[in-house]
Amino acid sequence: MFALMTVNEQYRRFLTELGDIYDAPEAANISSMAFESIAGITRSGIIKEPDRILDESISAKLNACLIKLKTHEPVQYVIGESWFYNMKLKVSPAVLIPRPETEELVEAVISYSTGKTDLSILDIGTGSGCIAIALKKNIPLSVVTAIDISVDALNIAKENAAAQKTNINFIQLDFLDEKKWPLLPSFDIIVSNPPYIPAAEKEILNKNVTAFEPHLALFVENNRPLIFYEKIAAFGRMHLKESGKIFMETHEDLAEETAALFNNEYYSGVIKKDMQEKQRMVMATRHYL
Repeated sequence: MFALMTVNEQYRRFLTELGDIYDAPEAANISSMAFESIAGITRSGIIKEPDRILDESISAKLNACLIKLKTHEPVQYVIGESWFYNMKLKVSPAVLIPRPETEELVEAVISYSTGKTDLSILDIGTGSGCIAIALKKNIPLSVVTAIDISVDALNIAKENAAAQKTNINFIQLDFLDEKKWPLLPSFDIIVSNPPYIPAAEKEILNKNVTAFEPHLALFVENNRPLIFYEKIAAFGRMHLKESGKIFMETHEDLAEETAALFNNEYYSGVIKKDMQEKQRMVMATRHYL
């Protein structure tokens, strides 16, 4: 049994207790996400009806949520959902939480695709399916294939694709195993947000990332941080159509090395900064001799 609280009292409790973990703006954002998902109360609703008494069952759910949030568990995992490119997607610890910078990668692909028809697109390491689904919704005549090594991730991606009414060809495949590549056709566009964080950086990342998000989708060995980009470049030599293009999210400190890798493999690699002015994307066009 929980004491009944008003909307404002419960919200203030969230802000106070989460303020020990996060800065004030982040604590407010997390609290608002929890309230909207669990109680159906938006931030404006909190302001308009501060004295509204919360239902006992809703209070219990909010309290359970707060307990999890205080362990640094990301709010998206606690509430089981995340917004990406105007879509509400299901997420779990089996998939990365979609990031705003990845929306910029999607935007770059959509912009490039304007005026082009019958495009075939491959999303490498699809996770929640956020990139593949956003591209299919915004380039509806495209044929989209999405691969991931994780069966659990693909199950989440399939649920999201169904919820968004998008038809995507999902394939369970270890992309680093070149013997699997003949299973895939050629594509006009290859897009990927692959693992790119060197394992040594685990110590400097926030606990809500290292303790909860899937390491398989985040980290690469320190001695070969560009392994996925090396494989993408090699795959593209056989599976990228002549007029095609590759779009990749990268580590901001390794973007120049990534672009140079493609330039050395008979591509033109171009770095694109994100809205935070970080070198976050590399786009590559193949040179055909």
